[in-house]
Amino acid sequence: MVSCLSLSANSLSEKIAFKKYRRGIKRGCTKRPQILPTALRDGFGLRVFVLSDLHTDYPENMAWVRSFPTKRHNKDVLLVAGDVAEMYDNFVFTMSLLRDRFEYVFYVPGNHDLWCRWERDDLDSLQKLNKLLDACRQLGVETNAVVIDGLGIVPLFSWYHESFDREEDITGIRIPSLDMACKDFRACKWPGNLSNRDSSLALYFDAMNENNQDTVKQIQSTCSQIITFSHFVPRQELCPEKRMLFYPNLPKIIGSDWLEDRIRSIHGIEGSSFACHVFGHTHFCWDAIVDGIRYQIYEKHMIYTVCFCRISWLGTD
Repeated sequence: MVSCLSLSANSLSEKIAFKKYRRGIKRGCTKRPQILPTALRDGFGLRVFVLSDLHTDYPENMAWVRSFPTKRHNKDVLLVAGDVAEMYDNFVFTMSLLRDRFEYVFYVPGNHDLWCRWERDDLDSLQKLNKLLDACRQLGVETNAVVIDGLGIVPLFSWYHESFDREEDITGIRIPSLDMACKDFRACKWPGNLSNRDSSLALYFDAMNENNQDTVKQIQSTCSQIITFSHFVPRQELCPEKRMLFYPNLPKIIGSDWLEDRIRSIHGIEGSSFACHVFGHTHFCWDAIVDGIRYQIYEKHMIYTVCFCRISWLGTD
Protein backbone atom coordinates (compact mmCIF):
# COMPACT_ATOMS: atom_id res chain seq x y z
CA MET A 1 0.00 0.00 0.00
CA VAL A 2 1.29 3.45 -0.91
CA SER A 3 1.47 6.00 1.89
CA CYS A 4 0.41 9.61 1.44
CA LEU A 5 1.51 12.18 4.00
CA SER A 6 0.03 15.69 3.92
CA LEU A 7 2.16 18.35 5.54
CA SER A 8 1.18 21.90 6.44
CA ALA A 9 3.09 25.00 5.40
CA ASN A 10 3.71 26.41 8.87
CA SER A 11 7.08 28.04 9.51
CA LEU A 12 9.57 26.80 12.09
CA SER A 13 8.97 28.50 15.42
CA GLU A 14 12.31 27.79 17.01
CA LYS A 15 15.94 28.25 16.15
CA ILE A 16 17.81 24.97 15.81
CA ALA A 17 21.46 24.88 16.77
CA PHE A 18 23.50 22.47 14.71
CA LYS A 19 25.86 20.49 16.96
CA LYS A 20 29.41 19.85 15.78
CA TYR A 21 30.13 16.16 15.96
CA ARG A 22 33.75 16.08 14.97
CA ARG A 23 36.39 18.65 15.62
CA GLY A 24 39.19 19.52 13.29
CA ILE A 25 37.23 19.05 10.07
CA LYS A 26 38.41 21.45 7.39
CA ARG A 27 35.75 23.95 6.45
CA GLY A 28 35.54 26.09 3.36
CA CYS A 29 33.49 29.17 2.67
CA THR A 30 29.82 29.33 3.58
CA LYS A 31 27.69 27.23 1.24
CA ARG A 32 24.30 28.43 0.10
CA PRO A 33 21.54 25.89 -0.53
CA GLN A 34 20.99 25.13 -4.16
CA ILE A 35 17.47 26.28 -5.04
CA LEU A 36 15.80 24.29 -7.80
CA PRO A 37 12.48 25.29 -9.38
CA THR A 38 9.91 22.76 -10.51
CA ALA A 39 6.56 22.95 -12.25
CA LEU A 40 3.76 21.97 -9.86
CA ARG A 41 0.94 19.67 -10.87
CA ASP A 42 -2.52 21.19 -10.56
CA GLY A 43 -4.19 20.01 -7.38
CA PHE A 44 -1.18 18.09 -6.09
CA GLY A 45 1.62 20.48 -5.31
CA LEU A 46 5.14 19.09 -5.14
CA ARG A 47 5.13 15.30 -4.89
CA VAL A 48 7.99 13.46 -3.22
CA PHE A 49 8.37 9.70 -3.64
CA VAL A 50 10.71 7.44 -1.69
CA LEU A 51 12.38 4.18 -2.71
CA SER A 52 14.78 2.04 -0.72
CA ASP A 53 16.40 -1.38 -0.88
CA LEU A 54 15.90 -1.89 -4.61
CA HIS A 55 18.57 -4.60 -4.87
CA THR A 56 18.56 -4.47 -8.66
CA ASP A 57 21.26 -7.12 -8.94
CA TYR A 58 18.16 -9.32 -8.91
CA PRO A 59 16.77 -9.27 -12.49
CA GLU A 60 13.17 -9.19 -11.27
CA ASN A 61 13.81 -5.99 -9.34
CA MET A 62 15.65 -4.37 -12.23
CA ALA A 63 12.70 -5.25 -14.47
CA TRP A 64 10.38 -3.55 -11.97
CA VAL A 65 12.42 -0.34 -12.13
CA ARG A 66 12.49 -0.48 -15.92
CA SER A 67 8.71 -0.77 -15.91
CA PHE A 68 8.30 2.69 -14.34
CA PRO A 69 6.40 5.01 -16.71
CA THR A 70 8.67 7.49 -18.44
CA LYS A 71 6.38 10.53 -18.20
CA ARG A 72 4.10 10.09 -15.18
CA HIS A 73 6.71 11.28 -12.66
CA ASN A 74 8.65 13.76 -14.77
CA LYS A 75 7.63 16.61 -12.45
CA ASP A 76 8.17 14.67 -9.21
CA VAL A 77 11.00 14.23 -6.70
CA LEU A 78 12.44 10.82 -5.79
CA LEU A 79 14.47 10.01 -2.67
CA VAL A 80 16.50 6.79 -2.93
CA ALA A 81 17.34 5.62 0.59
CA GLY A 82 20.16 3.21 -0.18
CA ASP A 83 20.84 -0.40 -1.19
CA VAL A 84 20.38 0.16 -4.91
CA ALA A 85 22.77 -2.55 -6.12
CA GLU A 86 25.96 -4.31 -5.15
CA MET A 87 27.48 -4.24 -8.63
CA TYR A 88 28.63 -0.83 -9.83
CA ASP A 89 27.30 -1.23 -13.37
CA ASN A 90 23.86 -2.15 -12.04
CA PHE A 91 23.95 0.84 -9.70
CA VAL A 92 24.72 3.26 -12.51
CA PHE A 93 22.11 1.75 -14.82
CA THR A 94 19.44 1.80 -12.10
CA MET A 95 20.11 5.41 -11.14
CA SER A 96 20.10 6.46 -14.79
CA LEU A 97 16.68 4.84 -15.24
CA LEU A 98 15.34 6.68 -12.21
CA ARG A 99 16.93 9.95 -13.30
CA ASP A 100 15.20 9.64 -16.68
CA ARG A 101 11.82 9.20 -14.99
CA PHE A 102 11.90 11.81 -12.21
CA GLU A 103 12.68 15.49 -12.35
CA TYR A 104 14.94 15.28 -9.30
CA VAL A 105 16.56 12.23 -7.72
CA PHE A 106 18.36 12.15 -4.35
CA TYR A 107 20.50 9.33 -2.96
CA VAL A 108 22.19 8.13 0.22
CA PRO A 109 24.35 4.96 0.29
CA GLY A 110 23.33 1.70 1.91
CA ASN A 111 25.52 -1.15 3.09
CA HIS A 112 24.88 -3.35 0.03
CA ASP A 113 26.02 -0.52 -2.23
CA LEU A 114 29.46 -0.69 -0.60
CA TRP A 115 30.06 -4.42 -0.91
CA CYS A 116 33.22 -5.14 -2.89
CA ARG A 117 32.84 -8.81 -3.82
CA TRP A 118 32.47 -8.37 -7.57
CA GLU A 119 34.37 -5.17 -8.28
CA ARG A 120 36.87 -5.42 -11.11
CA ASP A 121 39.06 -2.77 -9.52
CA ASP A 122 40.76 -3.51 -6.22
CA LEU A 123 38.72 -0.94 -4.32
CA ASP A 124 37.94 -0.73 -0.66
CA SER A 125 34.46 0.33 0.44
CA LEU A 126 35.38 4.00 0.91
CA GLN A 127 36.86 4.15 -2.57
CA LYS A 128 33.72 2.52 -3.92
CA LEU A 129 31.61 5.08 -2.04
CA ASN A 130 33.50 7.90 -3.75
CA LYS A 131 33.03 6.14 -7.07
CA LEU A 132 29.27 5.93 -6.51
CA LEU A 133 29.07 9.59 -5.50
CA ASP A 134 31.04 10.55 -8.62
CA ALA A 135 28.57 8.57 -10.72
CA CYS A 136 25.69 10.40 -9.05
CA ARG A 137 27.25 13.76 -9.90
CA GLN A 138 27.64 12.74 -13.52
CA LEU A 139 24.03 11.53 -13.69
CA GLY A 140 22.64 14.63 -12.01
CA VAL A 141 21.60 12.74 -8.86
CA GLU A 142 21.72 14.90 -5.72
CA THR A 143 23.59 13.70 -2.62
CA ASN A 144 23.67 17.07 -0.85
CA ALA A 145 21.00 19.19 0.81
CA VAL A 146 18.86 21.09 -1.70
CA VAL A 147 15.81 23.37 -1.70
CA ILE A 148 13.01 22.65 -4.19
CA ASP A 149 10.11 25.12 -4.23
CA GLY A 150 10.58 25.97 -0.58
CA LEU A 151 10.99 22.36 0.51
CA GLY A 152 14.32 21.48 2.13
CA ILE A 153 15.56 17.97 1.35
CA VAL A 154 18.50 16.75 3.43
CA PRO A 155 20.20 13.40 2.65
CA LEU A 156 21.99 12.02 5.73
CA PHE A 157 24.98 9.70 5.53
CA SER A 158 25.11 7.05 8.25
CA TRP A 159 26.39 3.64 9.31
CA TYR A 160 25.39 1.33 12.15
CA HIS A 161 27.23 0.55 15.38
CA GLU A 162 26.67 -2.34 17.78
CA SER A 163 26.16 -0.12 20.84
CA PHE A 164 22.99 1.24 19.18
CA ASP A 165 21.30 -1.88 20.60
CA ARG A 166 20.24 -1.25 24.20
CA GLU A 167 17.66 -4.00 24.53
CA GLU A 168 18.62 -6.94 26.71
CA ASP A 169 20.01 -9.83 24.67
CA ILE A 170 17.99 -13.00 24.29
CA THR A 171 19.65 -15.96 25.97
CA GLY A 172 19.01 -19.66 26.24
CA ILE A 173 19.07 -20.32 22.50
CA ARG A 174 21.86 -20.55 19.96
CA ILE A 175 22.06 -17.35 17.92
CA PRO A 176 24.54 -16.98 15.03
CA SER A 177 27.25 -14.39 15.53
CA LEU A 178 27.16 -11.08 13.67
CA ASP A 179 30.05 -12.29 11.51
CA MET A 180 28.01 -15.27 10.38
CA ALA A 181 24.68 -13.49 9.98
CA CYS A 182 25.79 -10.22 8.38
CA LYS A 183 27.67 -10.28 5.07
CA ASP A 184 28.89 -6.73 5.63
CA PHE A 185 31.67 -8.14 7.80
CA ARG A 186 32.99 -10.05 4.78
CA ALA A 187 31.76 -8.14 1.73
CA CYS A 188 32.85 -4.65 2.84
CA LYS A 189 36.54 -3.74 2.90
CA TRP A 190 37.57 -0.86 5.14
CA PRO A 191 40.86 0.96 5.68
CA GLY A 192 42.69 -0.04 8.85
CA ASN A 193 41.33 2.84 10.95
CA LEU A 194 37.68 1.89 10.32
CA SER A 195 35.84 -1.19 11.53
CA ASN A 196 32.40 -2.65 12.17
CA ARG A 197 33.73 -3.75 15.57
CA ASP A 198 33.41 -0.30 17.11
CA SER A 199 31.81 3.08 16.46
CA SER A 200 34.44 4.31 14.01
CA LEU A 201 32.32 3.75 10.89
CA ALA A 202 29.24 5.37 12.41
CA LEU A 203 31.32 8.41 13.39
CA TYR A 204 33.02 8.57 10.00
CA PHE A 205 29.78 8.56 8.02
CA ASP A 206 28.12 11.02 10.39
CA ALA A 207 31.07 13.39 9.97
CA MET A 208 30.42 13.39 6.21
CA ASN A 209 27.25 15.35 6.99
CA GLU A 210 29.40 18.23 8.26
CA ASN A 211 29.94 19.18 4.62
CA ASN A 212 26.27 20.18 4.53
CA GLN A 213 26.21 22.05 7.83
CA ASP A 214 26.13 25.57 6.40
CA THR A 215 23.57 24.57 3.78
CA VAL A 216 21.35 22.97 6.43
CA LYS A 217 21.46 26.17 8.49
CA GLN A 218 20.33 28.12 5.44
CA ILE A 219 17.54 25.62 4.84
CA GLN A 220 16.41 25.94 8.46
CA SER A 221 16.19 29.71 8.12
CA THR A 222 14.44 29.76 4.73
CA CYS A 223 12.31 26.59 4.51
CA SER A 224 9.14 25.99 6.50
CA GLN A 225 9.19 22.28 5.65
CA ILE A 226 12.11 19.83 5.64
CA ILE A 227 12.43 16.15 4.79
CA THR A 228 15.48 14.21 5.96
CA PHE A 229 16.27 10.68 4.84
CA SER A 230 18.87 8.00 5.51
CA HIS A 231 19.46 4.34 4.83
CA PHE A 232 19.98 3.24 8.42
CA VAL A 233 17.62 3.39 11.38
CA PRO A 234 17.79 6.35 13.79
CA ARG A 235 15.97 4.84 16.79
CA GLN A 236 15.65 1.32 18.16
CA GLU A 237 11.89 1.81 18.69
CA LEU A 238 11.60 1.72 14.90
CA CYS A 239 12.47 -1.99 14.89
CA PRO A 240 10.43 -4.85 16.41
CA GLU A 241 11.47 -6.21 19.80
CA LYS A 242 14.08 -8.97 19.71
CA ARG A 243 11.60 -11.63 20.77
CA MET A 244 9.68 -10.93 17.54
CA LEU A 245 12.71 -11.09 15.24
CA PHE A 246 13.91 -14.08 13.23
CA TYR A 247 17.44 -12.89 14.06
CA PRO A 248 17.36 -11.36 17.57
CA ASN A 249 20.71 -9.59 17.17
CA LEU A 250 19.46 -7.54 14.22
CA PRO A 251 19.35 -4.27 16.22
CA LYS A 252 23.14 -4.41 16.52
CA ILE A 253 23.54 -3.89 12.76
CA ILE A 254 20.79 -1.47 11.80
CA GLY A 255 21.17 1.95 13.36
CA SER A 256 23.12 4.89 14.72
CA ASP A 257 22.66 7.18 17.71
CA TRP A 258 24.58 9.88 15.85
CA LEU A 259 22.01 9.70 13.06
CA GLU A 260 19.17 10.44 15.51
CA ASP A 261 21.16 13.33 17.00
CA ARG A 262 21.71 14.67 13.50
CA ILE A 263 17.99 14.43 12.70
CA ARG A 264 17.09 16.25 15.93
CA SER A 265 19.59 18.99 15.15
CA ILE A 266 17.70 19.62 11.91
CA HIS A 267 14.05 19.13 12.93
CA GLY A 268 14.42 20.31 16.52
CA ILE A 269 14.68 18.42 19.79
CA GLU A 270 10.89 18.31 20.10
CA GLY A 271 10.24 17.97 16.37
CA SER A 272 7.19 19.63 14.84
CA SER A 273 3.83 18.77 13.31
CA PHE A 274 5.44 18.46 9.87
CA ALA A 275 8.88 17.00 10.70
CA CYS A 276 9.52 13.87 8.63
CA HIS A 277 12.38 11.39 8.36
CA VAL A 278 12.37 8.45 5.94
CA PHE A 279 14.74 5.47 6.16
CA GLY A 280 15.28 1.95 4.81
CA HIS A 281 17.50 -1.07 5.55
CA THR A 282 15.29 -3.25 7.78
CA HIS A 283 12.58 -4.09 5.20
CA PHE A 284 9.91 -3.60 7.87
CA CYS A 285 6.88 -1.37 7.32
CA TRP A 286 6.86 1.40 9.90
CA ASP A 287 5.02 4.68 10.36
CA ALA A 288 5.33 6.27 13.78
CA ILE A 289 5.55 9.68 15.37
CA VAL A 290 8.19 9.60 18.09
CA ASP A 291 8.97 12.73 20.12
CA GLY A 292 7.47 15.00 17.49
CA ILE A 293 9.03 13.52 14.34
CA ARG A 294 7.28 11.22 11.90
CA TYR A 295 9.48 8.26 10.93
CA GLN A 296 8.50 6.24 7.88
CA ILE A 297 9.59 3.17 5.99
CA TYR A 298 7.27 1.22 3.71
CA GLU A 299 7.93 -2.12 2.11
CA LYS A 300 6.34 -3.20 -1.12
CA HIS A 301 6.99 -6.82 -2.01
CA MET A 302 8.41 -6.97 -5.51
CA ILE A 303 10.15 -10.34 -5.65
CA TYR A 304 13.05 -9.24 -3.41
CA THR A 305 11.56 -6.73 -0.98
CA VAL A 306 11.32 -3.30 -2.54
CA CYS A 307 10.39 -0.39 -0.28
CA PHE A 308 8.18 2.28 -1.83
CA CYS A 309 6.26 5.16 -0.30
CA ARG A 310 4.86 8.47 -1.39
CA ILE A 311 4.84 11.78 0.42
CA SER A 312 2.44 14.26 -1.15
CA TRP A 313 3.55 17.81 -0.40
CA LEU A 314 0.56 20.13 -0.09
CA GLY A 315 0.10 23.82 0.53
CA THR A 316 3.17 25.05 -1.36
CA ASP A 317 1.60 28.16 -2.84
